[in-house]
Amino acid sequence: MAADPAGLSPETRSAVADSELDALFSSFAGRPSVLLAVSGGPDSTALLHLAVRWRARYPGGPRLFAATVDHGLRPAAAEEAADVARLAAQLKVPHQTLRWQGEKPDSGLQEAAREARYALLAAEARRVGAPVLALAHTRDDQAETVLFRMARGSGLAGLAGMSSETARSGLTLLRPFLDLPKARLVATLDAARIAYASDPSNVDARFARPRLRALAPALEREGLDARGLARLARRLARADSALEAVTDRVEAELVTVEKSHAAIAAAPFAALPEEIALRLLGRCVAAQGREGPVELAKLEVLLAALLAALALPAAPFRRTLAGASVTVRRGRVLVSTAPPRRPIGSIATNSSAQKAPVLGKTGPRT
Repeated sequence: MAADPAGLSPETRSAVADSELDALFSSFAGRPSVLLAVSGGPDSTALLHLAVRWRARYPGGPRLFAATVDHGLRPAAAEEAADVARLAAQLKVPHQTLRWQGEKPDSGLQEAAREARYALLAAEARRVGAPVLALAHTRDDQAETVLFRMARGSGLAGLAGMSSETARSGLTLLRPFLDLPKARLVATLDAARIAYASDPSNVDARFARPRLRALAPALEREGLDARGLARLARRLARADSALEAVTDRVEAELVTVEKSHAAIAAAPFAALPEEIALRLLGRCVAAQGREGPVELAKLEVLLAALLAALALPAAPFRRTLAGASVTVRRGRVLVSTAPPRRPIGSIATNSSAQKAPVLGKTGPRT
């Protein structure tokens, strides 16, 4: 979410100085190696350029690798990847171009491309032995993410936006530019006379994010700028972290994981604040259902029905959601793995025993 550069303050459009590098790349310190995701656009090209500048100050710093994903969706993508490879060679950073092979979906293309990109980058990180993947998301990207999730009706975790450090696919994902405006990265490359590519899909109105990006000037005139949205994300992330900590404690007190199910003490569960109950139920459903995070709206419906049943003595209750079965029995809410759905006309067979699940922090999908 970037406004017209002409409207930016001198500080916002100034090049990144060497004196800022230690703070920007503090999360790289102590890492043995880092894979930089470099598409060839201004943000990721600046990530490569600035990471090399920072690394030159520390002979014992992490080894840097770079990778570019060619999704095969645009003819220019191959040449852009070649340009990144040439720049990486000049900077003495090992580089690999990764190609998304196979059929491409007709719908949900951007989401599918994003998932494929992460999978390819994770595999490359493992190949080179890098436990860390660095991404070039900026403050503008954070603002777009908040707006995008707001439009989808996300919960608190979704509105908290992206984190500067997360775990995914066995890797640590770092976003060192999350508090930095995109305009400063562009100014940095311009000052260094480093060329970068422009992806036309970033302004393609067929996709939601470019449409939100086009609204940026009007939103900023109303005070809803990238800085404010990023600040909102940080505050919501702080609140989300506190709620997760409370849920951790409640889980330890109320939940027991047995061979075939997770059991929640019903009476204290019904007395919980609704948000904590929602998170706790979501964790149990996600762990037992084995279908990943649960859709928040569906989880809210399940919780409302469950609380209504708990308010009535001996009321029968059985619901399924995301591959999990939720029942109430003898003062406990039992969450177990639901039997697999059978295709129409199939013959029923005895199911095999389920492994004992372990609850994690996979909450509702927002």
